[in-house]
Amino acid sequence: MQILPVHIEKEITPDDNLSKIIINSADIDDGDILVIAQKVISKQEGRIVDLSSVKTSLLSEGISSQYNKDPRIVELILSESKRIVRMKSGLIIVETNHGFICANAGIDESNVADGFATLLPLNSDKSAELIRNKILDETGKNIAIIIADTFGRPFRMGQTNCAIGISGLNPILDYSGTLDSFDRILRVTAIAIADELSAAAELVMEKTKKSPVVIIRNYSYDLMDKSIDDLIRPENEDLFK
Repeated sequence: MQILPVHIEKEITPDDNLSKIIINSADIDDGDILVIAQKVISKQEGRIVDLSSVKTSLLSEGISSQYNKDPRIVELILSESKRIVRMKSGLIIVETNHGFICANAGIDESNVADGFATLLPLNSDKSAELIRNKILDETGKNIAIIIADTFGRPFRMGQTNCAIGISGLNPILDYSGTLDSFDRILRVTAIAIADELSAAAELVMEKTKKSPVVIIRNYSYDLMDKSIDDLIRPENEDLFK
């Protein structure tokens, strides 16, 4: 398997044809998986907020004073969330409107101009599908797309890239019903390959190298239509919410 960074020097804006930029920057083969950083998707889709335009509420102002956060960012977090899961030591962990559990609803002030913040795409599956279809139309190459963002993890230090949108592959490789090396039937082994491929891509994507797209080549998978929702644990099975 190869993990190949795609260097894109241009700062992405809503006027850009991101699919065309990727095609012109990368040598894409049939069966490749493109892992794309959420930040460039958000920028291209105009999911950038001028913080001076944010009107704060009493709730966001109260939370910000208690946790020493910008009330405008807190207001955005609240608007992008279904509920607050936990607040402690300046961290606000929420369930986003997409169903992700993450800090600050994925809102980020890095790699944007001062006074602005990026929000997660409204529907990263649709974003991934759009890029995949445009690349297929332009090049004839049938590929899969993963949109990834950096999340912290419960019970573990550090952060890792996780998939927040997919098109063209099953995000889970389910070994249930197969035999292990001792001929025992595996019953509950399901590997979150979309997350693992996202994490592998982060190793060469990094944060300051202007490589927001990574090609994963020679990884065997089946092309199929699936949703990122397949990676979200159902509430009745979640022991930690």
